[in-house]
Amino acid sequence: MTTTSSAPIAIEKRGSFQMFWTSPAMRKMRRNPLAIGGLIITLLFALLALFAPLVARPTGNCLRDLGMTSQNQVYNPLGAPFWQAVFAPPASCYKIERLSFAQEPVPPNSIPGATAPFGTVNGYNIFYGLVWGTRTALKMAFIIVGITLAVGVLIGAISGFYGGWIDNLIQRFIDVLFAMPGLVLTVVILTILRAKNPGGDPTWPIILAYSVAGWAGYARVIRGDVLKTRQLEYVDAARGLGARDLRMILKHVVPNSVTTVFTIAVLDLATVPLGIAALSFLGLGFEPGYSEWGQLVDFARAWLKPDYWYVLVFPAAFIILFSLAFNLFGDGLRDALDPKTR
Repeated sequence: MTTTSSAPIAIEKRGSFQMFWTSPAMRKMRRNPLAIGGLIITLLFALLALFAPLVARPTGNCLRDLGMTSQNQVYNPLGAPFWQAVFAPPASCYKIERLSFAQEPVPPNSIPGATAPFGTVNGYNIFYGLVWGTRTALKMAFIIVGITLAVGVLIGAISGFYGGWIDNLIQRFIDVLFAMPGLVLTVVILTILRAKNPGGDPTWPIILAYSVAGWAGYARVIRGDVLKTRQLEYVDAARGLGARDLRMILKHVVPNSVTTVFTIAVLDLATVPLGIAALSFLGLGFEPGYSEWGQLVDFARAWLKPDYWYVLVFPAAFIILFSLAFNLFGDGLRDALDPKTR
């Protein structure tokens, strides 16, 4: 009688990134050219924002506050000004470079010795405003969406997990918020905040106003998912083992319910620059001359003529392309993560 021995079967160990990259959701995502195109454009915007000082070099007060004597110093990665300009630029760097005080727009590349490939409006360098405005757009978008997402998920999870009078109270308050248009509610809150600190930095009042007006949508969505998740066996098992409510909500309920709100958050990133641009039209946005896309669109209102096409076309192109990129990526992400579409 002979015995045969077989070699042990080798089990391939895959890292977390490899498991993520080869998951069904990522395979579907990679097969979606529109989503990949949106992701690429989004990454290009991120690179433009990160390296804004290298694309639109610091001038005037920005140059002084960075401790530089020459614009070319920003290209030296061995110097401290380079790292400060890239990662922590002073507030003066967000002021749009003003090449003159002439109100009439100047066509692209018409000012000797100045880098103004998109021309000027009210004397402001459109190119500088758009490049540094990309930083403003991404910064405001991620901060506002991050706050509204965190607050909405937490309140919605509490509402769905406990139910009863807590759920009714939260949902009725959300109904009141939904009864008012989001922009109107934001304007009301922002007007109150700005009245308490007239002339101050509007960054955090804008963030707070949008956050107060925007969290309810996430809360309503996460509540519906939590109502289903809280009945599952692993939640009952955690409760039987004596887990506290907050631990069950944060560790067991929320992680299995955030897929939907995450895709909504990606889509909402596209709407923030549009909303801030609307505030600029209403006089509630950033102060004139701040690097923000809505400012440049507002400057263009007085010059809507064929001869001055550049004052509106370039800012509008940035806003449209930014929104389109996040919408394409968000739609692809939603389709990839939704089990019903696989």
